[in-house]
Amino acid sequence: MRTHGWSGTAPADDAEAVDRILAAARAAIERTGGEFTMAEIARDLGVTRQTVYRYFANADALLAATALAETGRFLDVLAAHLDRITDPARAVVEGIAYTLESLPEDRYLSLLLTPGRAGTFSAAVTSDAALAFGRAVLGRFAVDWDRAGFDGARLDELVEHMLRIVQSFVVDPGRPPRRGATLRAYLDTWVAPAIAGARSAGASSGGRPG
Repeated sequence: MRTHGWSGTAPADDAEAVDRILAAARAAIERTGGEFTMAEIARDLGVTRQTVYRYFANADALLAATALAETGRFLDVLAAHLDRITDPARAVVEGIAYTLESLPEDRYLSLLLTPGRAGTFSAAVTSDAALAFGRAVLGRFAVDWDRAGFDGARLDELVEHMLRIVQSFVVDPGRPPRRGATLRAYLDTWVAPAIAGARSAGASSGGRPG
């Protein structure tokens, strides 16, 4: 790691360098809502743009990494909200509904999951950052996924399915927009059966029965 710059105080290692770059990006997001350049981040840190590029390929990658790092607080709240739900279908329905309800109030969550936000992701729901977030969401559920018949590949498909549903509601919330009990009733009708079916298929193909 090069130690030139950094406003006279070089980071101890690459991990600290990344932390400081993410902190600068976080401050920029608080100022602008997601519109920043690598030159701006470099200037705030007292380094060259090339130093920042050494850790992040472009501003979009830095924005995604910052948003993902900041969703931990949301995941903690979500885990507490879902801590008594062990049925996969019920957990998925409530997880989707709660995430949709939280999007307008959570700056970093919206950066990850809102298509076209500041040009951040060309394919928002299948970006590495969005998929990593989705996997983290499932990991916070009080569901024994293995026992329910969901192996790693099946969980990855479930993450994609959930994110696609979230995206569709963000793009078009409905007329009028579904919220609260109405939203959950819709998801119970059209999403929960798919999760239950996938659970049965997974169990019959070798997973342990629920």
